[in-house]
Amino acid sequence: MNIGWRSGVPLSTLTGDVLIRIISELEIKDGGLSSEWDSKIGGLASLGIFEGKLQQSYVLPLEKESNFPAVILIGRGDRILSADELRLMFAQIARAAVRLKAENLVIQIPNGIGDWTAEVDLAAVAHTFSEGLLLGAYIRKHYKQEQPQYGGITSALFYIEQEIDEPEGELWTAGVERGQAFGEATLLARTLTNIPGNMLVPADLAVSAVEIAERYGFPVEVLDEREIMHKGMGGLWAVGKGSINLPRMIVIRYQGTGHWENVIGLVGKGITFDTGGVSLKRAPGMEDMISEMGGAAAVLGVAEALGRLRPRINVVMVIPAAENMVSANAFKPGDVITSLSGRTIEVLNTDAEGRVVLADALTYAREWGAERIIDIATLTGAVLSTLGDVATGVVTNDEAFLQEFTAASQRTGEKIWPLPAYPEFKDMLKSEVADLRNATGGYGAAITAGLFIGTFAEGKPWLHLDIAGTAFLSKERGVNPKGATGVMVRTLLEWMLSQAEN
Repeated sequence: MNIGWRSGVPLSTLTGDVLIRIISELEIKDGGLSSEWDSKIGGLASLGIFEGKLQQSYVLPLEKESNFPAVILIGRGDRILSADELRLMFAQIARAAVRLKAENLVIQIPNGIGDWTAEVDLAAVAHTFSEGLLLGAYIRKHYKQEQPQYGGITSALFYIEQEIDEPEGELWTAGVERGQAFGEATLLARTLTNIPGNMLVPADLAVSAVEIAERYGFPVEVLDEREIMHKGMGGLWAVGKGSINLPRMIVIRYQGTGHWENVIGLVGKGITFDTGGVSLKRAPGMEDMISEMGGAAAVLGVAEALGRLRPRINVVMVIPAAENMVSANAFKPGDVITSLSGRTIEVLNTDAEGRVVLADALTYAREWGAERIIDIATLTGAVLSTLGDVATGVVTNDEAFLQEFTAASQRTGEKIWPLPAYPEFKDMLKSEVADLRNATGGYGAAITAGLFIGTFAEGKPWLHLDIAGTAFLSKERGVNPKGATGVMVRTLLEWMLSQAEN
């Protein structure tokens, strides 16, 4: 989608498939609109059809001589709106336009934005508007024989009636560009996660990573099964060797400063399909296990946005990609495997495979110079018992790191919640025959799974994001569609850009 803005020109000079007007309850009650619009909307209000209430919408056909075949009326209530409410409002604008099969939108921005939004920074307002539009405009690809002719919204123009000065224009431009980068990165993560498992195997995920890296000139490395075994990545090899589609270790490096220092490590679980292995999952719902590479998709979304925004930070992005399948060559409960770090792992449950591949990935991220590490993974069903599909669970070894990331999540509206990392939980990971065991039973399972991964951070500041509940939804909610959400892409970017600014 191409997003832009115009100011100081008559609305009559603009054309589009639909015009969007944002209207408050007070404007309708007091007749604060033009005489033309008062007569059109007043009748709707008297019938209770559209009263300008927050998130209320209505489609109104216009006269044939109009430059717009229809107008979408969007209510903004009668109070100051938060960034979350603005983001959702613009997502709803996009969804209404998609239902109309509109391709080109003109969105009339009411005067005095500061009077009805909590955001004081004009660039942040433009960012929120643009991001919301993109999140709401997402259309999941399907594979039916007959494909729809409508491909979605292609352009959106923010129309500001009053002329704005150059500094304000620069803020609008910067905000739109940033919001578009955040939104497009999230959509990329959604698209990758929604791809069926037979169409996205580890080698395909590597191809997607290479395409992004080459588009922006990033160094990229893909280790195949021979190199994985040669380097001693026993965790990734154990999980991946049971599939005919053999594993890959993917590394993308982004260098935004003159020296490769203060490197952020971003590690994403890339299990392209998860049967549970020998510890086989139940059949109902297994089709959703295409989402087990949601962490990897988030990392690739971040890579896409880094290429657009070019912040002054250094990031090494590591994705261990594998399929967890059942075969004569699959790893088994009771196996003892040696990870890249040299630590041995007793396998008690082959469905606890994500932490095993992430162990090697964290070690490899440290070898590439990572000083602070974030891993993101659809790791445990247990996190749903605590947080449902509403919030992402967090485990960390660094409280200051957590506070920084929490602040970023509050700005993006993506909910996270910390889980305790008491020593008693770490003790549950001890094995009688190896350094660690990969499963601890039902008690504290989301916490112990995170702490298993954290062991391989070797004491460096580390944050684990368990997105098992939030990466894939059974129905639309807020700015997220049914299916893949691209969760945490925006928060990861928000945190990274705050690091660049500091």
